[in-house]
Amino acid sequence: MLPINRWYNCIVVLITILILACKPTVETPIVDPLPPVVPSQSDTTFIKGADISWVTEMESKGIQFYNKNGVATECFALMKEIGMNAIRIRVWVNPANKWNGIEDVIAKCIRAKNLGLQLLIDFHYSDNWADPSKQTKPAAWSTASFPVLKDSLKNHTLFVLNQLKTAGIQPTWVQIGNETDDGVLWPDGKASINMQNFAQLISAGAEASKTVFPNAKVMVHVSNGWNNALFRWIFDGLKNNGVKWDIMGMSLYPTWAPGGWQNANNLCLQNMNDMVSRYNTPVMVVEVGMPWDNPSEAKLFIQDLINKVKLVNDRKGLGVFYWEPQSYNNWQGYSLGAFDNNGKPTVALDPFLK
Repeated sequence: MLPINRWYNCIVVLITILILACKPTVETPIVDPLPPVVPSQSDTTFIKGADISWVTEMESKGIQFYNKNGVATECFALMKEIGMNAIRIRVWVNPANKWNGIEDVIAKCIRAKNLGLQLLIDFHYSDNWADPSKQTKPAAWSTASFPVLKDSLKNHTLFVLNQLKTAGIQPTWVQIGNETDDGVLWPDGKASINMQNFAQLISAGAEASKTVFPNAKVMVHVSNGWNNALFRWIFDGLKNNGVKWDIMGMSLYPTWAPGGWQNANNLCLQNMNDMVSRYNTPVMVVEVGMPWDNPSEAKLFIQDLINKVKLVNDRKGLGVFYWEPQSYNNWQGYSLGAFDNNGKPTVALDPFLK
């Protein structure tokens, strides 16, 4: 028989156990899992490119290009060393000299291909520069009726792309028109006069591209990437007239943008997201440039722009191209390159290495 004090201790223990057993269970709070992290564009998928169409003409004048250590380097190889994975080449119909004509285009494309660089073919549909201020018909097409003009654009596109195909070149992108803010082949294809004509011309070029290279992405290119009203007007007009495109290309030069490069980049991101939402196609910045003699500021601009393109909704910001970065010593009066006067790349291009 247990002593009374030991009975008492046992009873206390039993009561404590019963109380604890009856105590409501305190559940561990349920914490919602963190949303999955959506990776940004990786360096293997993000396009970092340069339009270096001037290169052969510069080389013909004895101009050389140097890496940051001052070693003379072939220009396409130097672009790859800088971090570029794509090259943009412009095409003119019948230039007064050979530059940007079919033989020059093929020669440059072969050099890019041999280094494993992707290619963007930029059709100007002119014998010279086509841009927002001028879209001059090639001389050979100047008196053509609109149906003949449309066939001429289509046949020129077919001819150039078939020549590239014969040379073993496969472009990733084909740009139908250059900075087509108000159409192409003025006045017949001037969008503010006849949007339907402009749309038919773009469709003719797009159909020709798909005929030769079904997998190449068709691009329509407009300047001033900060100008959302311009982009809505052009792409609404094309869409309403049945045009099909794969990518929207844009230029962004802070020199002509309101409020400096920071504002230009912010407006550009807003515009890119609106384009993606409105038309459900990706965007790419295919021309940028800033004064060569302010490379630190240019570096900030480019790094910020690359970051913003990578932030475009649904990962539909595809890449950034610098326009003629290798131009230096005021070549052709152009001062928005990214090489110093010794022919070496400046820090402006450093963001392409990241």
